[in-house]
Amino acid sequence: MPAYKWTVFSNTLIGSLMAAIDGSIVLISLPTILKQLPGTGADDALWIVMSYMLVTSTFILNFGRIGDMFGRVKTYNLGFAVFTIGSFLCSLSQNGSELVVFRIVQALGSALLWANSGALLTDAFPINERGKALGINQAMIVAGSIIGLVLGGVLTAEAGWRSIFWVNVPIGVFATLWAHYKLKELGAIRKNQKLDIWGNVTFVGGLSALLLGITLGALESWNMLDYTMIGVGALVLVVFTYIEMKVPEPMFDLSLFRIKAFTGGNLAGLISGLSRGAFTFMMSFYLQAVLGDSALTAGILLIPISVAVAFVGPLSGILSDRYGSIYFAVAGLGVTGIAFAIMYQIPAEIKYTVLLVPLIVMGVGWGLFGSPIKSETLSAVPAAMRGVGSAISSTSVNIGFLASLAISIAIISTAVPHSVVIGVFGGTGLGSSSGGAPIKDVSDFMNGLRDVYALSAALSFFAIIPLILGFRGIKSRRERGEAERVTSESTPEVEEGVQ
Repeated sequence: MPAYKWTVFSNTLIGSLMAAIDGSIVLISLPTILKQLPGTGADDALWIVMSYMLVTSTFILNFGRIGDMFGRVKTYNLGFAVFTIGSFLCSLSQNGSELVVFRIVQALGSALLWANSGALLTDAFPINERGKALGINQAMIVAGSIIGLVLGGVLTAEAGWRSIFWVNVPIGVFATLWAHYKLKELGAIRKNQKLDIWGNVTFVGGLSALLLGITLGALESWNMLDYTMIGVGALVLVVFTYIEMKVPEPMFDLSLFRIKAFTGGNLAGLISGLSRGAFTFMMSFYLQAVLGDSALTAGILLIPISVAVAFVGPLSGILSDRYGSIYFAVAGLGVTGIAFAIMYQIPAEIKYTVLLVPLIVMGVGWGLFGSPIKSETLSAVPAAMRGVGSAISSTSVNIGFLASLAISIAIISTAVPHSVVIGVFGGTGLGSSSGGAPIKDVSDFMNGLRDVYALSAALSFFAIIPLILGFRGIKSRRERGEAERVTSESTPEVEEGVQ
């Protein structure tokens, strides 16, 4: 079905792009939301952003397993519907608390989309074309997170902050109907599977407590409650692991980690997420706090990263199909590490034309890495488990991103007043006039930023180790695709000879 694979590709592209854009589009609109939405304080502003990220990261794995049980197309289509309804409800919010709740609804839809999009693409495309398809999809996710910064500013300025949610509604309705009528279930869905209730409950509860403790600790200065949540979350995840080893039909089949490529790919994805997850936020912080740019201008100046990813990502996917994933994935991590090393050297005051070079290098590194690792990791998973395999892959990266943000904020907060960090992140700006504290010593801020970049560079290079251990010796997908074709063509003759 050569035409069908492009139907899947187009629909999942819309879903990935919308979900990624809405992860960041609110950041630029927060100052306006704070002014115009009654009863919205700094805490609400923070959770309008963080709730989306936390819920998406926490529920992806559950929804991936549900997709394997009841159908990936049905689960994915439900995601578009929930996301669209959540966006509409967000546009009707009358206070900050309502907006936080409706963002959670939106995030549940986002998790449903992300949990199953990779599996749908892997099911629809032959093994020797998956890198190309997933490469473009991954490029759109990265591009969407930065496009959201610009789009949020433009829409808010021209049509008001509610328009950042309105814009999703017609697109979401169209994509929901399109998915319902055009997508077909190609995955191997086993009937009469039982839902692992305790596995679902302990995973969501444990991961939520762990991520919440890490995030709150970084944002609000560490206290006993934060440490308690982290400890309880880790303990509940240990219980979750025990449950998954005992139940006959686990939500999370630990046997997947016996597959070297799957384990290596997910470890590399997690560590890579830790290294680069907070980069665009830190750069937005730098452009505003040090160079004096507006939030919208900062978003526009970060577009070259998206352009580089959008160009290199698909190209890396196509070439990795032909020559093998390991070379391009390792190169991506290496280039990313070099880009962070360059960023470590930048002075406080620098021309944007000079800064443009490491930004483009960073985008090239991300583009080289994303497609090959996603494609190789999912290709290693049995067809009947690609939903949960895709979800684990997305969960690993998202956990890395969230932890990266928390760690980066904690490092920066050791160098400059904590209220400044929260002021920028919450969208209230800098300076005493906007409620934040001015940065008295830019060199202190730059020292904190360099510490973040040094850690990011080290993590990027370290992620190469599990990648090589997992992907070593794997043939290119083109070679495997040809082997599958030859095997399928020769199978009848072999069977006749045996008989």
